[in-house]
Amino acid sequence: MPDTLIQIGPIEEAACEIMRRAAIVIPEDYKSGIKEMVDHESEDLSRFVLEAMIENWDVAETDRRSMCADTGLPRFYVKVGNEARVSGGMVAVEAALRRATAQTTHEIPLRPNRVHPLSRRDNNNNVGVLAPEIEYSFEPDADWIDIVTVHKGGLFGTDYRMLFPGDGIDGIKRFFLDVMIQFGRRGLACQPAIVGVGIGGSKDTCMVIGKQAACLRTVGNRHPDPQVAKLEEELKNIGNQIGMGPMGFVGKSMVVDCHVEIGYTHTGGMPVSVHSFCLSSRRAVARIHADGSIEYRTDPNWFTAYHRRESVEWNELQEAIA
Repeated sequence: MPDTLIQIGPIEEAACEIMRRAAIVIPEDYKSGIKEMVDHESEDLSRFVLEAMIENWDVAETDRRSMCADTGLPRFYVKVGNEARVSGGMVAVEAALRRATAQTTHEIPLRPNRVHPLSRRDNNNNVGVLAPEIEYSFEPDADWIDIVTVHKGGLFGTDYRMLFPGDGIDGIKRFFLDVMIQFGRRGLACQPAIVGVGIGGSKDTCMVIGKQAACLRTVGNRHPDPQVAKLEEELKNIGNQIGMGPMGFVGKSMVVDCHVEIGYTHTGGMPVSVHSFCLSSRRAVARIHADGSIEYRTDPNWFTAYHRRESVEWNELQEAIA
């Protein structure tokens, strides 16, 4: 156990900084994915839209302004090292994240999108009941805290269906195809985007891991399970072969990448969720060390071997062999 407590000051500082970075700077992995799409897009209008996206991102970064007028719903994912100790505990961490959200909403600025669902009262700071969302994960043999912020649109781009074991992988592909066509035809998502798919778990877990798959993995990253990795490639190809491109125009640039996450589920069912991230893939990460130093990056590294463990007890070597 470390003798030094992680202080709240660096945590709040880091949270404010990653909120700015997520709103303004596109992660390089996603930008590279879009540039590759430009090279392969044969439709002139779709290629023009892709090029305009890249130009818009460059202008936003130069001018230090949000790259999209709708700055989404800020949320946090916190990965806590098992040996990390924080001054004031996790309640103080949550307070720091809420303060950072309110502060940066005005400073960046971000659009204050959070309202009371019935009265529509707006606190004008993106903070309220269960807002911003904060999800947690833990990591053994570590004394740092990772804070990830994601600014994801909060209206559309998500669907869910309870399939059954007999539907099999073909059923998953059929549902994915149905969803992607509806996303494009009805304007329910901003394409192109990283698409996350959750398979298994309980209904709520299925939705959670699908959204995490969309928001917390980088373009080109593949699941360590070969069967899952193969499905990711197949779904990506399906999404780019339905005749739709960026923003619903004719083309073949709809899915920058597809990420699948799984959870063990009930023997009688196979829940599946599909989540489309925004065409502005807004995420940023900070690691706060025990000595107060801060490292910034764009890869959340959320899905570690420990996070995906299958065994009752954690044994890293055993999991690696499996």
